[in-house]
Amino acid sequence: MRCFLYISALLLSFSLQAADTKPTIAIIIDDIGYHKSDFKLIDLPYALTFAVLPYTPYGQSSARYAFSKQKDVMLHMPMQASYHNASEEAGTLSKDMTKQQVQHSLQAALADIPYAIGINNHMGSLYTELEQHMAWTMEYLQQRHLFFVDSVTTAKSTANKYAAEYGVTSLSRHVFLDNEQTEAAIAKQFSQLLRIAKTRQHAIAIAHPYPETYKFLRKNLPLLKQQGIQLVGISQLLPQEHSVVAAGFTAPAISAPQ
Repeated sequence: MRCFLYISALLLSFSLQAADTKPTIAIIIDDIGYHKSDFKLIDLPYALTFAVLPYTPYGQSSARYAFSKQKDVMLHMPMQASYHNASEEAGTLSKDMTKQQVQHSLQAALADIPYAIGINNHMGSLYTELEQHMAWTMEYLQQRHLFFVDSVTTAKSTANKYAAEYGVTSLSRHVFLDNEQTEAAIAKQFSQLLRIAKTRQHAIAIAHPYPETYKFLRKNLPLLKQQGIQLVGISQLLPQEHSVVAAGFTAPAISAPQ
């Protein structure tokens, strides 16, 4: 009898551990703010994360709406790309900026999207390679208690290096879901995301508010449960010691720009 109870307790312990280690994925939807149709993605009944561009027609309203729906909101911070023909959004962080300009720009963008609990880079294949500029960026994020997700637009990114130096929680993207906007291509990337999650216990994807992406997610997210995969907001992948707080609830780390 004692042996039976011991084995039962052991099996229960293993099952609880298995439940605790269910592979998880986070899907960040970048480029939110330009289109009213973005609200359709926010309305999907799943724990998607929304990275909102500052100074866009629907940025503030979509961030507010996502926040009201208890979805994770991030600031999708524009950063300078390495290719010369790249168009730059308002507030783009660039190599020609001083420390004060970088940190003022971050402060202003967070004031525009005060629901953000962290940031990720929009473009940034040049900017994230710049050691001094990423140090300034991480110094500011540390003061605001925000995390950083590296979109990994360059293999030479210094984001994780300077996040560690300044004690900023940082994560990195594993998969882009929709660089090619066809159902077959998105399905291939989605399968890769699930394989990574099953191997590493978690994986992070970045997608965009394309109609094809919306249709794919609406069709396939309900199927995750039967595959033993859990979709979570990005905040659920942060270490326990990281206190999640929206930027609007912390004092600006520097004086407002004149």
